[in-house]
Amino acid sequence: MTRGGQDKDTEDPERRCIVSGEVQPKAGLIRFVLSPDGLVIPDLAQKLPGRGMWVTADRALIAKAADKGLFSRAAKAPAKALDGLADLVEAGQARRVVELISLARKAGLCVAGFEKVKGWLADGKAKVLFQASDGSDRGKGKLWTPEGGRWFGCLTASELGMAFGRDYVIHGALCAGGLSRRVVEEAAKLTGLRKLDGGKTAEKDTNSA
Repeated sequence: MTRGGQDKDTEDPERRCIVSGEVQPKAGLIRFVLSPDGLVIPDLAQKLPGRGMWVTADRALIAKAADKGLFSRAAKAPAKALDGLADLVEAGQARRVVELISLARKAGLCVAGFEKVKGWLADGKAKVLFQASDGSDRGKGKLWTPEGGRWFGCLTASELGMAFGRDYVIHGALCAGGLSRRVVEEAAKLTGLRKLDGGKTAEKDTNSA
């Protein structure tokens, strides 16, 4: 079982966190590479060339890797981490989640607004419920996680609003599909970075989303 309580999926590539030493699926880690001049670069899309250095999506672990020289040790070369590296990773990860939800919206795979979301939930169409972290608990409590589905609350109302071209959004829902799985997977990382609900809320199994 991995950090965050996920069961290991042997079909998913695994990597070792350079801080904790724990081996887990890549989906739960942030990849870093060294630039030609030795700067530590977050590779959130996991596509940049170079030897990857992997850290669990956790602010404290990223900060520790930077402060304790663990990137240099992993790279076996001098490595300089920017000040506030964990903040940069968090901001970039938030943008990724917002952009994915925006793509889903444009593809007609998600809706926003209490009544629309409630309708999708009632009809069994919604497979992922997302709600603003700064929304009213009373209002959010009137909706429910889809049966066999997922919930996450790692974005603020203004961040969710950006995904829908509005000032703010409190409630949203995604239907099933590969894009929904990607949203939940990336949201899990952001949840860990922001430590909402103990960093576990969105870290439920993403296989059926």
